[in-house]
Amino acid sequence: MDEDRLEECDNTNSFEKFGNACSNARHLQSDLPHSHCPPLVGPSGIDDNAHLHSDSCSRGEQMCMDANGVLCTVSSDSCSSKGTPDTGRLILHSSSKILMNAMTADDYKRTYWPKLERAIEHLLTRSPMDHISISYEQIYSHVYKCVCQQHSDLLYSDLIWKITCHLKQVSTELQGSPSESFIENFNLALTQYTAALQCIVPVFIYMNKFYVETKLHRDMQVDLMKLFSDHVAEKHLNTLIPLLQKAHYMPFQVKPSTMASVVKGLYALKPDWALLAPALFSRFIPQIHPPAQESQLPDYAAQDQELQMALTQTGFSRKKNP
Repeated sequence: MDEDRLEECDNTNSFEKFGNACSNARHLQSDLPHSHCPPLVGPSGIDDNAHLHSDSCSRGEQMCMDANGVLCTVSSDSCSSKGTPDTGRLILHSSSKILMNAMTADDYKRTYWPKLERAIEHLLTRSPMDHISISYEQIYSHVYKCVCQQHSDLLYSDLIWKITCHLKQVSTELQGSPSESFIENFNLALTQYTAALQCIVPVFIYMNKFYVETKLHRDMQVDLMKLFSDHVAEKHLNTLIPLLQKAHYMPFQVKPSTMASVVKGLYALKPDWALLAPALFSRFIPQIHPPAQESQLPDYAAQDQELQMALTQTGFSRKKNP
């Protein structure tokens, strides 16, 4: 008799556990707080796919929401062929995903782009010595979400527009720069812009990889450097090259490091510009001229003599100190 009572109690406990498992399956959102649908690879670069397990007793569908606001339909096949409760795996149906809080074009223009625009403005206008507190993680997160929500074309066109407007302003400021400081000011503009791109391109790398390279078949770094070439360097080239040539024959009128930075920068923007002043570019860029030939040695000697005469006229003497 006692054994029958014990067996009846065991059956009752099993039935209660069975009922609790069914209740748990019907209340996934409250009973499984750590159950998330697998989102896309997020800004951290880590895939958060996870297997969801739960005790359940019937075929049903439950809804769970991941951290990105994606609502997923979850089904569980947890009954064995014998009808006894069995621990099953919840299966995520990707075809049943419903995007929650989808970003509209108006959301992009009012919320996301203004934040990105302010960050880009800070990066473009800060000097290399300034330390501005900017959340690169937040910028990357906004870019990632805009691309995932199919706003890549808007984002890229707005980025090009913003940088173009900035470069036009830089060109206008250089227009009024005096000739004595024009080379220094141009070098500052070029250095500041290249430093800004070293921050802008990495945080927009997701758009560059999945939109610019994939659909436009271009590279964002090349496109952004071409903007500087078109809107700044090329517009002031006729002023800059003669000033560089003049400074080249007047040593220390401009810092050698500044001369090297400007000439190398121009060559990096467009190598064909070296043909405008081969003698100037050859001082800083190797192999500008074709290989030397023996028949050209007298010409090289004449160039050296001309340089020595120019140095003598500017006050340099060849006499040795006693």
